[in-house]
Amino acid sequence: MAKAPVLTPRADDFPRWYQDLINKAELADNGPVRGTMVIRPYGYGLWERMQQEMDARIKEAGASNAYFPLFIPQSYLTKEAEHVEGFAPELAVVTHGGGKELEEPVVVRPTSETIINDYFSKWVQSYRDLPLLINQWANVVRWEMRPRVFLRTTEFLWQEGHTAHATYEDARDYAAYIHREVYADFMVNVLGIDVVLGRKTASERFAGAINTLTLEGMMGDGKALQMGTSHELGQNFAKAFNTQYLSKEGKQELVWQTSWGSSTRMVGGLIMSHGDDNGLRVPPRLAPVQAVVLAIKGDEAVLAKVREIGDRLKAAGVRVQVDDRTDTPFGRRAVDWELKGVPVRIEVGPRDLENGTAMLARRIPGGKEPVAIDALTDLLPTVLDEDQALLLRQSRERRESRTSDVTTIEEAVEAAAAGGWARIPWADLGEEGEAKLAEHSVTVRCLVAEDGSVPDADDAPGNVAVVARAY
Repeated sequence: MAKAPVLTPRADDFPRWYQDLINKAELADNGPVRGTMVIRPYGYGLWERMQQEMDARIKEAGASNAYFPLFIPQSYLTKEAEHVEGFAPELAVVTHGGGKELEEPVVVRPTSETIINDYFSKWVQSYRDLPLLINQWANVVRWEMRPRVFLRTTEFLWQEGHTAHATYEDARDYAAYIHREVYADFMVNVLGIDVVLGRKTASERFAGAINTLTLEGMMGDGKALQMGTSHELGQNFAKAFNTQYLSKEGKQELVWQTSWGSSTRMVGGLIMSHGDDNGLRVPPRLAPVQAVVLAIKGDEAVLAKVREIGDRLKAAGVRVQVDDRTDTPFGRRAVDWELKGVPVRIEVGPRDLENGTAMLARRIPGGKEPVAIDALTDLLPTVLDEDQALLLRQSRERRESRTSDVTTIEEAVEAAAAGGWARIPWADLGEEGEAKLAEHSVTVRCLVAEDGSVPDADDAPGNVAVVARAY
């Protein structure tokens, strides 16, 4: 009788495969309150590496980290009409504390534009205080009706950037810089996901923004996942909170602002973009563990050698873990590391030791081959670079092969139903067509220019709408 697969095959049931992988790879569990999640150590290790890579890019962009309270007075949200309307269905509101009813209810932050702007209005006095560039790593709460671990949870982790500028142009350019040099650079060059950069339509913009820039990735089932967004807020919040500065000319002026965020949703994107029927495949530049060195048997000479290999690789800058748990069967350990998607396994047994070799198993392209132990330190950087490039290439090839150019709503819906994306001229679609697509659970993910760049305006000539079913 054939052995049952460890995971539900993706082709049979993609959502079930996704949940199986999260469980079997020990990434997360459902929390005790509906819609919450417990992130397990290996899953949190992935998030920590994302934090490290993103934080470095955010600081390179000139922003500094700060922290703002979890609780926001409810009255703050009412100051910006579009903002409160957009978030009202998702709010968690606290009415009692310390055994008493609160004088004013407080909202558990769904995002921090309002409370941060309250402080920006105190901190910004002169043009010398600008630009003010702030980021925070925090948790937020949005009451989710259809939760799914990492993708849509009532509480999730993220970074949110908030900035104030002297001019519209400065704010616009900074939002675009974050979109391109922070988010796209990280997602393409570290996550290995071929994202499309574009502009949200008016109906899909962030509540209170004048423009939203997005990054959309195609998952393994052909659906789209919004991986991050960068917003131009114009002066909407500055007017609501009276955030002004004294210009060089001695005039009181309202600031121009941006906000931008990415979250633990990226872990879900990593799983659905790169995972296969054997588990996760983690890009080497992201992987908390790039190589695991496994002792096949509890032979003292073998144990000494795997520890020596681990030390040499660590000294060479490889993130490595030695697995010398020989009281657990080797096959089970190998399957566990395969599920977790560690890029390289180096397996050493008594026979390998006699030959001066180790078995090199590559998770991303698959396959095994014997390699001289003395060659591992020089070989591994090349292997890891090759496998990083392969994941990005596979992501790009999937998107390109499953994206159709169409001219009608019917063709766009058909392409999405078949598990792909469609590109349709915005002039042929328009807001009326966008509404018709929504009736079929198909949305305009973003607008791009004819050459694939980000357009300057919604109605720029030649804009193309990228449409798909989405998470």
